[in-house]
This record gives sequence, C-alpha cells and structure tokens, in this order.
Amino acid sequence: MRHAVFVAPFGPLADPAAMLDVATAIEDSGWDALFLWDHVLRRDPTVDVADPWVLLGAIAAATDRIRLGPMVTPIVRRRLVKLARESVTVDALSNGRLTLGLGLGVDTSGELSKLGEAVDAIERGQMLDEGVPVLASLLAGEHVEHRGEHYVVDDVSIGPRSPQGRPPLWFAARADARKPVRRAAQYDGVFPIEMDADRYARLIETITAERGDLDGFDIAVRVDPGTNPPTYTDGTATWAVHAWPEIADVAALLETVSHGPPS
Repeated sequence: MRHAVFVAPFGPLADPAAMLDVATAIEDSGWDALFLWDHVLRRDPTVDVADPWVLLGAIAAATDRIRLGPMVTPIVRRRLVKLARESVTVDALSNGRLTLGLGLGVDTSGELSKLGEAVDAIERGQMLDEGVPVLASLLAGEHVEHRGEHYVVDDVSIGPRSPQGRPPLWFAARADARKPVRRAAQYDGVFPIEMDADRYARLIETITAERGDLDGFDIAVRVDPGTNPPTYTDGTATWAVHAWPEIADVAALLETVSHGPPS
C-alpha cells in the first residue's frame, strides 16, 4: 500500500511557497505522492485558486522521489495538445514521476457554464471517450491522425518523450458506474468516488471482467488524513489517497504530514 497526500491549491495553498513547503515535507516524511485538485473556479468569487500544472512543475523541481499529478483533470476544458505538452514537460522535469488523473469534470462554481464549456454529462462523457485515446497516443510520442466529432489532431507528434514511455492514466469514477469503470480498466488505474463495500465489490468485478485480473492496475482509495482504507479494500487497493478539506489549514496539514503515512 502506498500513501498520497491530496490537497486543493485553494486559499492558503494557492501560495506557491506554502505548497512547496508541503511538498518537501511530504517527501522528507516518507509519503509516496502529492496529488492536486484541478479547478479554475471555486466558491466564486472569493477563493484564490492556483494553476495546478504550474505548481506541479515547481513541485517536480523541488522534489526527487514522490509521485505527483492532478487528481483529476477534465479534458473537456483542456486543449489536448496543451495538456499533452504540460504532461510530458512535468514528467520530464520529475524524471518520470507523473501520474495523470482524468475525469468528466464538474460545474462546481460554474467553472464549465460560466466559461462556455460543455455542461451536459453525456456530451462530456463522449468527449472523454474520444479524447483519451488521442491524448494517450500523443503522450506516448506516437504520430497522431484523428478527426472526430469533438477533436481534430492532423499529422501531429510531440516531444520530449515521457521518461515512462507514457505516464500512467487514472480515472475518477463512481465505484458502481460501469461505463466509467470500464473506461478506467482500459488504462492504468481508478480513483473511486461515492464508495461503500457493495459498490467497491462491483468495481472490482467490473475491472476484473474487463482486464482478466488486477495485475499492473492501481486502485487509489480516498481516505481521511492519517487513516488506512476500509478493510473491504484489503488485497485490492494499491493506494490510500489522504484527502484534506478544500480549504486546508496549512499548519495542521504540515503537522499531520510530518508524522509520515500510517503503517
């Protein structure tokens, strides 16, 4: 079991210096990863929000060991080539420590509707289904020719190459939502939400049916800070993702982090 710290770059943690203090404390205290929320608006208009990708570049340069990444980025409000460029750059800067979390996104605080992005959940799902294989090919350094309903990539390949070949792709999904879980099973990991024992059992059943087994596949379970995942995930979950409130008390966060992950 590996342990990640999961924080939002909001409020006090929108200050890059504060986020770097957290990142170095995480690395020094034996944690395995730092994951950041990816949003552009929150509690409009009062809360400061830092760009996660700029912060991830700074964290990559300030650390040597921990994995890092957005958890999760909705490609519905990202240009594929820009997201691919950001990803391979952070991956190169970190010497292959990027994990890329992807999802449908939400319209919390109007970050879709206020900015003219797709709001309909079915359309966002279609965009994710179409866009992810294109993104994965770009990240792998492949030559891409694609003309679809939502995306056009005409005679494009990008560099630098990922030190990992391609960064692992994890997907947020409700634990009992079969289509999103099947989507995740085609790649490298799942970040289940709205989870209980029954839903988790269905998640495992769906992934196993899709892949044949769980070998090489990450299941990242969200937990309260400093706790272990529920026992019903024993033997299947590979990560505990310790989630702090979206407006974190930085002093309390640093105090908890300094004790290291639970045994």
